[in-house]
Formats: sequence, structure tokens, C-alpha cells
Amino acid sequence: MKNTTYLPVVAGLALSATSAMAETPVLQVMTYDSFVTEWGPGPAIEAAFEAECACDLQFVGTGDGAALLARLQLEGPRTEADIVLGLDTNLTAAARETGLFAPHGVEADLDLPIAWTDAEFLPFDWGYFAFVGNAGADAPTSLRALADSDIQIVIQDPRSSTPGLGLLMWVKTAYGDEAASLWADLADNIVTVTPGWSEAYGMFLEGEADAVLSYTTSPAYHLIAEEDDSKVAWGFDEGHYMQVEVAGKVAGTDQPELADQFLAFMVSEGFQSVIPTTNWMYPAVTPAGGLPDGFETLLTPAKSLLLSPEDAAAMRDAALDEWRTALSQ
Repeated sequence: MKNTTYLPVVAGLALSATSAMAETPVLQVMTYDSFVTEWGPGPAIEAAFEAECACDLQFVGTGDGAALLARLQLEGPRTEADIVLGLDTNLTAAARETGLFAPHGVEADLDLPIAWTDAEFLPFDWGYFAFVGNAGADAPTSLRALADSDIQIVIQDPRSSTPGLGLLMWVKTAYGDEAASLWADLADNIVTVTPGWSEAYGMFLEGEADAVLSYTTSPAYHLIAEEDDSKVAWGFDEGHYMQVEVAGKVAGTDQPELADQFLAFMVSEGFQSVIPTTNWMYPAVTPAGGLPDGFETLLTPAKSLLLSPEDAAAMRDAALDEWRTALSQ
């Protein structure tokens, strides 16, 4: 009799709980793998946004940055993502051509070295590509000097990784018609090409290469998180290629208001204050307390390089052919 009496009550409670869970809106953000790791920005940003939105924020890692575009192109309108976070300006022209993105509608006072007028893609951080090596080692002062040296490096694949694509644009912007020649000379320096940034940086830390393609801000991690000043970014005479990372709202989202709320949150203190010491990049909006101690020691390039999204898209295939030809010799 006791079982007969209480089963309907238990069943009712279970149904209520299920109903409550079903009513919690879900916002799915497609991003790159390192963003969602326990040491990346994802966990802190998820907690901060969920405290405001009464929703379930779900980050979905998809390889490295350039892999985001490939997956989006594959899924098309069938994508379950509401937001795509982690593209950069070398990819936004191709992303725009998919027709899958809606205007972000956010007005923000951005702290970028360039003017920003893109109505569909909103920046969340930025930085400069650089080779990172060990302090005290003989450091080349240019891409040409690196190619003429015996220094062993690890780089990322430009077809799957935004740093890898950034190096492609860096070489092409700095050397133009001589880019193929530089790649031919640089090929002997390359230990391996990894799919993404995390694998390459891990190999460098394990001593499998003298340097790794990364960012001028990467030494901040070692300095701040590990109190280790043994890693440095090399300054190159040709200048350094800039990366601006962005997010965009998927036009077919079934959570448009929640997506808008997230994008507005993305340029707020709650998101931007997390970026410097988790993504180890410059925030798109400087937090009220400024940048963390240690960032003032980082390399500031004397010259900044950046192609427009349209020029980067137009140059990509030819630059990729030069890279592929050089590395296949």
C-alpha cells in the first residue's frame, strides 16, 4: 500500500523536474578547443553568463579556429550553433559568404589598434603572431634570418588553425612575390606541422623544437601563472601580423534574444576581464582595472601587418599553394 500511495507523488515530482529542465533555454556556442579547456576562458565565462541569463550556456569545442569555418560550411543551415566564437579577420569574408550570420547589433567602445566597422562579426580579443623561444638563446630578428638559420620550429596547419593561417598571411604580406622563396628556405626549419595551436605549443614546451608559432602575449602565461620568465617572443624587422578574434550570431538561431544577450555580455567586464589571464590575449575592451601586471613586459611590435578580410580571402589559395609546394619538396 505504501508503494501504491507514494508512486504517483514521486512520478509527479519527476515530471515537474523534467518540465523545469525543459524550460531552461540552451545557448550553444561553437568555439575552438583551447577556449573550453579547464585552463581556458570557457568555464569562468559560462559561470558568469549563466548567473545573468537564467539559461544553459553550452560551449562546443571544434578543433582549432580555422576548423570552425570548415564545420560551419559543412553543416550549413543545419548547424545547431547559435553563436560561432573564434573566427578571425582572415576568415570572416569566407564566413560572410555562407550567408549564415546575422548582424550583431552591438555598439561597444572597443580598444583595438584598428577601426572596427563590421556589422556581423564582433571582436572579443586580439594580439600579434610571433615565434616564442627560450630566453637567452640566439634569436633571429626577421623571418628571413629565421629561414637562414638552423633553428627548429613547430608551426600549425593553415587549413585548420588560425595561427597557421596567420603565418601564411604574415609571410605573404611581408614578402609578396618572394613568399614562395622564403617558404622554400624555411621548410628545413620546420620540425612538424600540427593541426592546432595546443599541440604545437606542447611540443615546444617538451623540448621538441627551439621555438613555436604563437603570440607576443604567450610569455605572459609563463610569467604570471608560473612565475617563469624563461619564454620570450622574438621581434621581427618585417613587423608582426595582427589577429582579431571575433564572434558572430547564426541567423537561424532559435534563441535570437539570448544570442544578442551573449554578444552584449561578450564586450562587458564580466567577459573581457577573463581574457588576459585565460586566453592570454589582449581584450577587445580593456577591463576597468587595466591589464594584469606582467603585460607591460611583452613585446610591442614596431610595425603591425594586417590584410583586410577581403584581401586575405583573395590571397589565401595562392599563399596556401606556395606553402604546400615548399613543404612537399
